[in-house]
Amino acid sequence: MALAAGILAADGSAPRPEASPLAGPAVAGALDPARLVRVPAEAWADTARVDFTTWPARGSRSADRGLLARALAAWASRPREVAATAAPGTATDAPLRAPQLLYAGNVAGRALVLLLDGDRVVRYGEAAGGPRGRELAFARTDEANVTTAAALTLSRSGGDGGGSGDGSGGGGRARYLLAPWIAKAGTRDLLRTGDAAKPLAVSADGVTEETAVPRTDGGGGACAAWPVLELTSSARIVEKHAFVLADLGALAPVHLTYTPLPDGPAAVAARQPREATGPAARAAWAPVACRLREYRAGGVRAVNVWDFAESELPDRAGRAVWTCTRASGWAGSGEVLVQLRLPAGPPQDVARSRETAACGRFGQHLLAGTRWRSPAGRWYLLAAGSREVVGITAAGAVRAEATGRTLAAPAPAPAPVSAAGPQGPAATLTGRLASGVRITAVDGARGGRD
Repeated sequence: MALAAGILAADGSAPRPEASPLAGPAVAGALDPARLVRVPAEAWADTARVDFTTWPARGSRSADRGLLARALAAWASRPREVAATAAPGTATDAPLRAPQLLYAGNVAGRALVLLLDGDRVVRYGEAAGGPRGRELAFARTDEANVTTAAALTLSRSGGDGGGSGDGSGGGGRARYLLAPWIAKAGTRDLLRTGDAAKPLAVSADGVTEETAVPRTDGGGGACAAWPVLELTSSARIVEKHAFVLADLGALAPVHLTYTPLPDGPAAVAARQPREATGPAARAAWAPVACRLREYRAGGVRAVNVWDFAESELPDRAGRAVWTCTRASGWAGSGEVLVQLRLPAGPPQDVARSRETAACGRFGQHLLAGTRWRSPAGRWYLLAAGSREVVGITAAGAVRAEATGRTLAAPAPAPAPVSAAGPQGPAATLTGRLASGVRITAVDGARGGRD
């Protein structure tokens, strides 16, 4: 749905075409604070649906009729003095039925109200002393679950690019409202794999103390740290379940997961994403953590790092891991970045694809390739496929064939950077699956780098 006049997308882009606020008896009833849905405090502990719908109404101002009425009225009429943002694809129209109250209270000098309406959450804010500096934020929450409904951002200070002086890379600080099923909260740095999580204090209402957030403004500043939340669910609903959320500047933090390398032959069942808390997950996330800033526009619900293949590098250069990082949106869209994680140095970008099912539940077959220069100075075409790939063929500038999931063949050096025209692919790659089906490489096998 288009955004209303005066509303900016979450990335600050220009307003989209106007959408008139709804009006009528149904909306009028939905705007009555007395009709707000309030869930019992213990509902989350005795239900098969653990998501935002089981959040109780919390906060010291959850009975403040005046504040709640102003929040609902601002949502319905959206006066010009109310600044508003919306994650991509999020409807901003007024509710057709009474929303569910999640929170109403004072945080960092502001009065905040969080409301749930179907598949979206709305945050209203104003000065704690009255209706000044009013704002609205809208976010999608389609099919949220125990992890993606575990936290919402209440407040931020410092702003993207603001020097926080806390080692967070200039990202500022934030407070969150945690789900009632969170038994333990902490923070850690994705770039420091050996560090344990630091405890994060949480109030009785579920509000965290202020904590560092990463810089996601896309600026050229150094990425010295990438702080994330590490949360643990109550044993009343799931045993020993810890998971990681990253703040990318949106209302809802993003769930980070990890899928390890294939184990055994193709006949073995495919591995599923797991929580990014173990040593292998931390090692895989550290080289790509700073790339999360590329998803700051909002609308992302989860990011998974999938180590889909491992290959022996030519010229005794060691072993490399092929990784596909997939960012999945609340609306179902997704984009992927394929990289080659070398024994030393930063990962090498191999391919990128947007609006794709690749590297997800419905895109489990993958083939990718790139040029690579060995420490001996020789160029090679490297390629690798996911667990079902049993053969790879290269045609074009490089003609080669390999049995199995990986290929390494001598390749011509790429043309000088100064040469006119775009750099062409080293070869056209085709992979053969165990079923006999053939697949092509994501974005082709494109020119590598030194």
